[in-house]
Amino acid sequence: MYVLFEDAGKFMAGRILSEAEASAQVELDSGKRVKVKSAQMLLKFDKPAPAALLSAAAALSQTIELELAYECASDEEFGFGDLAQDYFSTSASTTEQVAALLRLHDAPHYFRKGSSKGRFRKVPPEIVQQALLAIEKKKQVQAQIEAWSAELMAGSCPAPVREQLYKILFRPDKNTPEYKAVVEASKGSQTAPLDLLQFAGAIDSPWDFHWQRFLFDLFPKGTGFPVLQAPAIADDLPLAPVQAFSIDDSHTTEIDDALSLQGLGTGSVTVGIHIAAPGLAVAPGSAIDQLGRARLSTVYMPGYKITMLPDSVVQAYTLMEGRDCPAVSLYVTFSEDTLEVQSSQTRIERVHILANLRHDQLDERITREWLEGEDPSDHADVPVSRDTLGFFWRLAQTLKARREVVRGKPENFNRPDYSFKLERDSNDTPPTGDETVLIGTRKRGAPLDLMVAEAMILANSTWGQWMAQLGVPGIYRSQASLAPGVKVRMGTKALPHAGIGVPSYAWSTSPLRRYTDLVNQWQIIACAQQGATAALAAPFKPKDAELFSIISGFDAAYSAYNSVQASMERYWTLRHVQQQGLQELDASLVKEMGGGIWLVRAETLPLTFSVMGAQSLPRGARVRVKLADVDLMALDVRGTVLAHLDAQQTDASHADQAEEAMQAEDEDEDNLSAGPVTIALDLSEPTSDA
Repeated sequence: MYVLFEDAGKFMAGRILSEAEASAQVELDSGKRVKVKSAQMLLKFDKPAPAALLSAAAALSQTIELELAYECASDEEFGFGDLAQDYFSTSASTTEQVAALLRLHDAPHYFRKGSSKGRFRKVPPEIVQQALLAIEKKKQVQAQIEAWSAELMAGSCPAPVREQLYKILFRPDKNTPEYKAVVEASKGSQTAPLDLLQFAGAIDSPWDFHWQRFLFDLFPKGTGFPVLQAPAIADDLPLAPVQAFSIDDSHTTEIDDALSLQGLGTGSVTVGIHIAAPGLAVAPGSAIDQLGRARLSTVYMPGYKITMLPDSVVQAYTLMEGRDCPAVSLYVTFSEDTLEVQSSQTRIERVHILANLRHDQLDERITREWLEGEDPSDHADVPVSRDTLGFFWRLAQTLKARREVVRGKPENFNRPDYSFKLERDSNDTPPTGDETVLIGTRKRGAPLDLMVAEAMILANSTWGQWMAQLGVPGIYRSQASLAPGVKVRMGTKALPHAGIGVPSYAWSTSPLRRYTDLVNQWQIIACAQQGATAALAAPFKPKDAELFSIISGFDAAYSAYNSVQASMERYWTLRHVQQQGLQELDASLVKEMGGGIWLVRAETLPLTFSVMGAQSLPRGARVRVKLADVDLMALDVRGTVLAHLDAQQTDASHADQAEEAMQAEDEDEDNLSAGPVTIALDLSEPTSDA
């Protein structure tokens, strides 16, 4: 005797070994014995054997016309045997009964399960019609998926897929037919999705892929600006008795800051730090403010930038040479001998800009030796005197040394800064990706760089403490300690910044490029104009929810922009590798990734990548690596270690290298993460119904 039973939605049959009142011991064809409750049993039979029965019934069930079965079935609850008798004959065989059961079970749009196993009820006719329409629509969608998939595999991209391309790749709705078509085609052709889409013409080039991805993520409405008129600064500002100069690279149009010097040789020297003052004209809530708050920062990448504010607005407030420019000025008076701070004062005024110095044109001439008198060269064409620049060099070194005492250890300037130059006529439009790229190096802490950096740190720290003393909230950056894992945070409280070595740090010196600086400038202007009552007049009050909202938005945007910059720099670095035909690089081990893979940093390029063959080597060890092919689409290159370059070095040397590697990892975590591109397609998921 055999029994057919249902367990966990599946139908099985086996030979009854023993039977009790509420259950039976059943042996399946596999030899496995199971206990079957009476409520699970649907049919007892003598023949055919279970395997033959289920096979024949499955085939026969597909011949049952559901529309006819629906008409034959009772309007009341019925059993599968009842339907078999109505559909086949009153003496329906075991096979026919089981076929009816399987067909009923597989047609929930016609029949619902009844009060017990093996019993069913007809679905109301109106629901049946809705279900049939849905099934037909699903068939049409599946047919469309298959057609689009075939087109992709044949080398043509359907328009709907092209229109949804970056959404499919990075923020997909996995239920859409466009997404499913790409997955089906990738599986069917056994081709990686990005390779498939490039073959189908959906992606014009690797550069276009990265550029369009960037726009999709951060500028879905484009990078253009509406036509806006920059408001004039209405205040009648006094003209400062100084000649100021700025230091930037040649591509900088948003000149936010300039320096001046008074009293050299008198024993008491006053340094002026002059910041462009859009905050005097652009009001919170205005149309220009809304643009700035939407973008939050200028976006930089090799050969191109997307400014926070329209160029017409930038040019109205930038510190251009030859003009008397409105500025928020911080004057700090130092003892000329000891360089101890004697006093500080903030003024709102006009400042004459003598010159816009460009460090990329002057770095090779304005050297430490020249500034300290060891190099007698004249450099008469430099419009700022050697004495003035020499004082700023001396001051910068002193301020840096004092910060490092607070910081607890020197700042790491061992690795160079890299510069990218694309050979093309203009940087006013986005690159095409085919330009020749020149990658240069600039030693960190170059004199002109250090002068500006220390002056801006001085201003940001001084103004941050001043706002706190007057009870005026600002946007601060702080870091509790230099312990591993302690990150820089943004907030509204004047807390210490251990990484810089200052008691507080409020970004205030780039109001044309960063929205946080513009917000802080509004607060600083209130301090300068209102003094002790500034907290009442400042645009943002203590515990203002708007400040927290700005911080949250800026944090997210700034992180995204830094990631874009790192990715674009990685693209151009890999293009440089291709263009120069580089086959080998010297690198140092940064981080063990597991499975015998190490992350390494190239010594002469801003590039991190993974290598094999570095097992048993210490962190920080130098190696020579043979490069595999560059994948510009995935922004990936891998390598194999050819030689250990410092095999004879001592353990102490390795320890120094390891510490430097760890410091480097902490300093540029964003750059380390700018690695191969990850897409959101999951080829392991089913995309169509059985």
